[in-house]
Amino acid sequence: MNIAEYAIDRKVITVVMTLVLLVGGGISYTELSRLEDPEFTIKEALVVTHYPGATPLEVEQEVTDLLETEIQRMGQLEEIASVSKAGLSIITVTIKDQYDKFTLPGVWEQLRRKVHDAQRQLPPGAEASRVLDDFGDVFGVLLAITGDGFSDKEIYEYAKFLRRELLLVRDVAKVDLWGVQPEAIYVEFSRARLAQFGISQAEVYGKLRQQNTVVAAGRLQVGGDYVRIDSPVGIGAVRDIENLILREAGAGGAKLIYLRDVARVSREYLSPPAQVLRFNGAPAVSLAISTVTGGSVTELGADVAARLETLRAQTPVGLEVHPVYMQPEIVAEAIGTFTVNLMQAIAIVIVVLLIFMGLRAGLIIGGVLVITVIATFILMRLTDVALERVSLGALVIALGMLVDNAIVVTEGMLVRIQAGVRRLQAAREAVGQTLWPLCGATVIAILAFAAIGLSQDDTGEFCLSLFQVMLFSLTLSWIIAVTITPLLCYWLLPGPAAEGAAPTALKDVYGGPLFSRYRRLLEACLRRRWLTLGVMAALLSAAVYGFFQVQGSFFPKSTMSKFMIHYWLPEGTDIRKTFADVQVLEQAVLADDR
Repeated sequence: MNIAEYAIDRKVITVVMTLVLLVGGGISYTELSRLEDPEFTIKEALVVTHYPGATPLEVEQEVTDLLETEIQRMGQLEEIASVSKAGLSIITVTIKDQYDKFTLPGVWEQLRRKVHDAQRQLPPGAEASRVLDDFGDVFGVLLAITGDGFSDKEIYEYAKFLRRELLLVRDVAKVDLWGVQPEAIYVEFSRARLAQFGISQAEVYGKLRQQNTVVAAGRLQVGGDYVRIDSPVGIGAVRDIENLILREAGAGGAKLIYLRDVARVSREYLSPPAQVLRFNGAPAVSLAISTVTGGSVTELGADVAARLETLRAQTPVGLEVHPVYMQPEIVAEAIGTFTVNLMQAIAIVIVVLLIFMGLRAGLIIGGVLVITVIATFILMRLTDVALERVSLGALVIALGMLVDNAIVVTEGMLVRIQAGVRRLQAAREAVGQTLWPLCGATVIAILAFAAIGLSQDDTGEFCLSLFQVMLFSLTLSWIIAVTITPLLCYWLLPGPAAEGAAPTALKDVYGGPLFSRYRRLLEACLRRRWLTLGVMAALLSAAVYGFFQVQGSFFPKSTMSKFMIHYWLPEGTDIRKTFADVQVLEQAVLADDR
């Protein structure tokens, strides 16, 4: 008894497993993560070190060379590049392709240890080095907060409130603020007043450093208990800083010298600003929200929108939250388009099968195709393969190959049944003769995509889901072809009613007009074999030539209804000059009705 006989003999088991595949596939489809593009890992990190006051040559010799020497001891290193500027060292560390998202965190931790070990050798005045390895995070939701009549500080405080609330939303990994105008307390000294009282700036700096330092004040024993003593709260307001006592003067310290006596203290926004953000001509602060690894960006968008709606009652009148970029909407539209294309492709395949294979055979193969596609979603869910452009594209590519195994088995049974062979015997013979040849053909088809998915470079990581979906769908197509397909043919294909009836005389099932014309074409090609080979060689040459004429593009052209203007000024230009120029561009864009 081969596997086809077993599937037919155990009809209940086969039917139940088919229903499990259909129901499980439908549930898995609803639970699959949805992304615009596959996730991939950026295998680069930056080591940034500030060395205020140093020339580019001093930065290179005293900071960059030292750090590079330490980092180059890492065995995982592929390449290292550095830029030394006045007061700044930037080192780009590239890791070998063989390290993926599971092993890279350990590599970055080793990099941090190497950089930390080199800190004691840095020159005085150099700040601690920072290792940046998360600049590859993708922010799928970008919001802008504006407020007519609200100060930058008030907008910032509300943005901090939103960030705290949105971090509690499911699948939110990080919420970053951008465009914040931080405040600073400026202390402007009067040299004449300092000289009059005999106070140096270093003395004032020392007094300021001593403020707000948290120290243990001890504890008192009260009966059988100890009571902790809290130190007084330090200075915080501008008035407190102005009333800071610098020195006692006069006989017996009768006169006190305050900071306000020698300096002007004010609270202002940091100038010049480090970054400026505007939305539709108004000052704004943005919130950038990223998704956790493996999360669904469409669900994230729905949850964030629901949370913002809940917080609307706590939003001050006049403060508004505007969507700048909503990847969940783009992903939903892209996946919807791909899903429609997939369904259209399945329908086209089924229609073609109905035309050339007949009604019953076409319905059988079409049904097997649908079962295979739906069952593929189960394996995608189990292996955390998301629905995105590459995985859905792989399903479309696989459609033409998914029906091959079912066609071979169905046609094999159809020929035998029409020749008078019993259905069960026809299933046994058709599957028995083609079981391993079909397996080999399926493996070869899978291996054709293995080079893409198993490559260790960035392309392999990005296109991994292509190989995974082809592996899952083609493997399932072979399994279903030798199990479910024989049962469907056993039930649906026409043939002798009596299973015990003797086979009738063999019928030439290839005697129809289509097969007859095809036979004559083959015979003509065999008689003129050299001409046939010449034509095939010419077609091959034309195909190779045409291949090199096709324009290459890894990504299709973007259809996003947004564009970016990159405006660069010479290094060292004041950001306020850049801001003034960008305002002119901003007004021109706002005045354009398109």
